[in-house]
Amino acid sequence: MKILDVKTHIMEAELPKPFYWSQSVANKRGTLLVEVITDEGITGWGESFCATMPPHVPAAVVEKALKEVVVGEDPFDTSVLWEKMYNHTRMYGQKGAVIEGIAGIDIALWDIKGKALNMPVYKLLGGAYRTEIQPYATGFYRVEGGKYPEDAVKEALGYVEAGFSAMKLKIGFGVKEDTEYIYAIRKAVGPDIGLMADVNYAYDVPKARRLLYDTEGADLIWLEEPISPEDIEGYKELKNLTRTYIAAGECEFTKIAFKEWIQRRAVDILQPDLCAAGGYTECMKILAMAEAYHTQVCPHIWGSGIGLAAALQFLAVVPPSPLAIKPVEPRIEFDQSSHPFRHDLIYGAIKMDKDGIIRLPEAAGIGVEINREVIEKYSR
Repeated sequence: MKILDVKTHIMEAELPKPFYWSQSVANKRGTLLVEVITDEGITGWGESFCATMPPHVPAAVVEKALKEVVVGEDPFDTSVLWEKMYNHTRMYGQKGAVIEGIAGIDIALWDIKGKALNMPVYKLLGGAYRTEIQPYATGFYRVEGGKYPEDAVKEALGYVEAGFSAMKLKIGFGVKEDTEYIYAIRKAVGPDIGLMADVNYAYDVPKARRLLYDTEGADLIWLEEPISPEDIEGYKELKNLTRTYIAAGECEFTKIAFKEWIQRRAVDILQPDLCAAGGYTECMKILAMAEAYHTQVCPHIWGSGIGLAAALQFLAVVPPSPLAIKPVEPRIEFDQSSHPFRHDLIYGAIKMDKDGIIRLPEAAGIGVEINREVIEKYSR
């Protein structure tokens, strides 16, 4: 089997009501889909994490720098092709958009391998520790004219009613305001709902330290990205101050960068994003390093249905830390914020059931079919 072509699909959709968090305002949702076509008629799909970055940036990387490396090659040679792509772009691409482009191609190659062998990707990665995964709701983005914490309390109660057993709050609007916000939601949902909070690196160490102390009574599971992702020493200062775990990793790339976080024990929970950190090939190496240092991994997920489906396959193979009769299992981040094409792109294939569980698809590859009509509708 040979790779005939690599195509990029830039997708964007305006949001009916823009939302914001501590770092940015989202007027639209966008992503880059990568389609890899083979000479045997098998097509693989991947996604490059974009968040606030225009999808045109990783698209240019894929089209102008990476495509020439993989066309004509065997899609089963995922490790070789990953290293060739990385080496080809090393001088200008050790982090950021280039690695996200590599991730999109790599995920598509694994999708091809799964389809060729009629196996889900998680089987190729070594098998599932779990086929039923508890999700947590990511949401709580703010809108202009909203009233907080009142609107957030209403949103939280809606997630409880929908069956979620955990949710992640968006904070970073001032320590005092964040503290009142967190306690208001804790009071509303009660003691049994898991709460996490994501600062999106809005604070420095002193402010994050105060937030940790001031919210200790709210029983947060973790505080995510409290400070800049460049400040590893700052993360070490915050870790172990309270019972709240410190989590980070969505802004980091490749095994080389994650090595520092893992060896220095900078966080309690590591959060690589499959569509950003390098795809399956690289994230499995990050996972192996984390396991060697007994560091818990709970991947970050924020993209379209393709990214969600791909990440679900990866999450299945993340080992509990540690493995035990009653292990603490990683949860899947299940974005509930406004997204015009996330679910329709995969025909709504991934959803939470009435028991509050997401079940692992058993279909080949990343486990979902792609709706090309949705791609055509939102392509830019």
